[in-house]
Amino acid sequence: MRLAKFIAGLILFAPMAARAQHFDGAKAYEYTREFAGIGPRWVTSQGHTKAENYLRAHFQHDQLEQDTFMADTPIGPVNLRNFIVRFPGKKPGVIVLGTHYETNYPLRNINFVGANDGAATTGLLMAIGDKLRAQTAGGKQLDGYSVWLVFFDGEEAFQTWSQSDSTYGSRHLAAKWGRDGTLGKVKAFILTDMIGDKDLDIQRESNSTGWLVDLVRQSAHKYGYDRYFFQTEEPVEDDHLPFVKRGVPSVDIIDLDYGPNNSYHHTAQDTLDKVSAKSLTIDGDVILETIRLINQR
Repeated sequence: MRLAKFIAGLILFAPMAARAQHFDGAKAYEYTREFAGIGPRWVTSQGHTKAENYLRAHFQHDQLEQDTFMADTPIGPVNLRNFIVRFPGKKPGVIVLGTHYETNYPLRNINFVGANDGAATTGLLMAIGDKLRAQTAGGKQLDGYSVWLVFFDGEEAFQTWSQSDSTYGSRHLAAKWGRDGTLGKVKAFILTDMIGDKDLDIQRESNSTGWLVDLVRQSAHKYGYDRYFFQTEEPVEDDHLPFVKRGVPSVDIIDLDYGPNNSYHHTAQDTLDKVSAKSLTIDGDVILETIRLINQR
């Protein structure tokens, strides 16, 4: 009888333990709601300034670096700013998680808030940051590599997407880190883009590093998320490419199938109702598990 009760207790506890291990997608969604609520965040707008202030306030008690630089763009010289938040680890080396936070400049005359395109992954990384902050409270260190969150400015083109008119923040930072030796410390770069979509369908991005893609796949499989990952494959030009070109192992976790025939992408229909806490939970689970697997390599 005692053994039966003990086994029954284990059976009842198991799903509770599994639930307790899931990432807090609801928190990520709340941050997404607040960030998208700022409105359009195109560079030089008041919304862009508000977005910067929002990030600055959220990470004010963390190791926050504001990486400000001047970019030559088709509309002239523009001040841009990346935000880098560092959480120290015990192992020498760094895992970088990235997203862009601004909205599309050519769409400045429509109410394009980029709920999925920029806001959702900003909210996702903020919630991951909350978890890392708790793990490093009181001067503690993460058990593995340091984890840095990077919020890139200027991912979107100012006129027409090209190698010279796009990914300003990531091109600047990859070059800067190449010069000062930081890139040599980066064990992996995980880029997130447009993965708050309720109808989650993350493509395998073919410019990404093979072994890192495999770790993402393993992480998705652990949680039973296989159907959301890598059913199709295509190359994508995104903020990971400046790092790929410099030999940094990188993966772009991206969903480019947004709405029927991708009809929500870069339109005023990219709104909060298209984003879900469930998708953000899936994203967070997989990213945190991928970090764990990278630390085991």
